[in-house]
Amino acid sequence: MLDKTTPVILTYNEAPNIGRTLAQLRWARDIVVVDSFSDDETLEIVSKFPQARVYQRRFDDFASQWIFALNATAIQMEWVLALDADFVLTEEIVSEFQNLQPVESRSGYRVPLIYCVKGRRLRHSLLPKLTVLYRRRVVTFSADAHTYQINLEGDVGTLDAAILHDDRKPFARWFASQKHYMELEAPKLLTLPRRELNAADRLRRLRIIAPGAVFVYCLARGGILDGAAGFSYAWQRFVAECLLSLNLIAYDLKLKKIDKRAPSGRGLMAVKPKAADIN
Repeated sequence: MLDKTTPVILTYNEAPNIGRTLAQLRWARDIVVVDSFSDDETLEIVSKFPQARVYQRRFDDFASQWIFALNATAIQMEWVLALDADFVLTEEIVSEFQNLQPVESRSGYRVPLIYCVKGRRLRHSLLPKLTVLYRRRVVTFSADAHTYQINLEGDVGTLDAAILHDDRKPFARWFASQKHYMELEAPKLLTLPRRELNAADRLRRLRIIAPGAVFVYCLARGGILDGAAGFSYAWQRFVAECLLSLNLIAYDLKLKKIDKRAPSGRGLMAVKPKAADIN
């Protein structure tokens, strides 16, 4: 299976991560890296891997970046292994990839993700299983707040082995990213009908309740046993949910101003939420 697969990686200032990710792809005859004009050592590190081909494109959103990556980089292989720059393959997942014999109706595979804190694997995280391996000809992408959705024609299987999510970038970079992500996530939560939200997103719409609930949940699910790494992860998720709550509260305050300016007879409930109102 691996001889039919091209790994594809999106990068932007991933010098702390990209070397470890590429080191686990030495089996690949061709690797495509789509870089958003990094200004650190990312491309210098990539250049040390001769099978890696680099393309550059200004980042606008993840869906557009992936569409470019799969359609404008002369990929010849039938299958694509789509990786973030902080994803590290384990020996177990490489072996499972190698032994795959997909039927024609199988269009892709989901993989569990194990979150790592400075290389320490956690017992549990909030990361969902992610579709990372798929046939190039049957995939499309669509924007979804700060991230994207993978749309596949056909059956999607689930693998047993996991990929490590091991981001070594500094906290300031992580915080800036989370701040931006939550600015995009808040409008999605506000504009979707409640019936279309899952249980976690319904909790997040309660504003100040979600951060504390997430912190306790992460510790209860194994974070305490993971020691400092587990507390670090719980704290990260607490901070991220606080950022989301702040964006939702900012919307509430703006909505109250709109309500005060509304003509007599129009109350707060008469104003339909708009994504632009919190930006």
